[in-house]
Amino acid sequence: MLLTGKDIVAPAYARGFAVASYNISDYGMLMAVLAASEAAQSPVILLIHPDDWEFVGDQFLASVFAAAASSSVPVAIQLDHGATVEQAAAALRHQFTSVMIDGSLLPFDQNMAITREVVEMAHRIGVSVEGEIGTIGPRDPRSLEEMQDFVFADPEQAKEFVETTGVDLLAVAVGTAHGVYPAGFVPELKLDLIARINDAIGIPLVLHGGSGAVDEQVSQAVKLGIAKVNISADMKTAYFTKLREVLTDPAQREPLDIYPPALAVVQDVVRHKAEVLGSVGGAAHYDYRPAGIGERRWTEGAATVQH
Repeated sequence: MLLTGKDIVAPAYARGFAVASYNISDYGMLMAVLAASEAAQSPVILLIHPDDWEFVGDQFLASVFAAAASSSVPVAIQLDHGATVEQAAAALRHQFTSVMIDGSLLPFDQNMAITREVVEMAHRIGVSVEGEIGTIGPRDPRSLEEMQDFVFADPEQAKEFVETTGVDLLAVAVGTAHGVYPAGFVPELKLDLIARINDAIGIPLVLHGGSGAVDEQVSQAVKLGIAKVNISADMKTAYFTKLREVLTDPAQREPLDIYPPALAVVQDVVRHKAEVLGSVGGAAHYDYRPAGIGERRWTEGAATVQH
């Protein structure tokens, strides 16, 4: 049951919970994330990064869309960290329901310009757009020194960015990083900064680098305006750690024996994140009604995705 990114996040933002967003790069992850989200009756966003898309191919997208469309909870499918207008356009051609354009490493004016171009293109067909300001560094920063190079989001720049670009969601750098943190580093969210940005712009905020962040701080951030949280490393680390454990037994050779324990661990992560984000039971806040043969329509929010 597919929604746009804007429509899946709007009820969360209005009611003080957040939607978990997971980077999906294989079929097991896909089905485990959806199964756990359905069990928790929690809305969910499936993220496809351009690198993962290149790896799994267009054929895999068909599985993602089919599974999402048949899910009993609200689902959006978003291009994660699109770096170019061309990548965003490709996602729109493949009927992604949300796209992210990440110009955060560009000069601010160039970031606004490329984001505005993608917004104009996506909004013509009712697809929502996420932008990003500030920088939260490379994936898996290797040292504490790398963590010092981050640029936090500024409330005044956030206001200008939203007014100029028309984005629906805004990812903000407020203390987290992508991937796994270096030894000895514990992220600390700047909760006061989140509150100030939320007051300045009044649209749903996105927290990237949700893995490794302190649960209590994330829960507080959700109450202050974070309505979408991106999660990758926590899920994948649990998944592959369990696979390595299972594979220490040389007698294990059948996928139907090897994968289920690892997928169960993924579901544990998804259930835990739903609790942290306050989204357990959140599917009840979306007004779904049948719209005729071959169509499903969610009616809360501005845009509608039909099938």
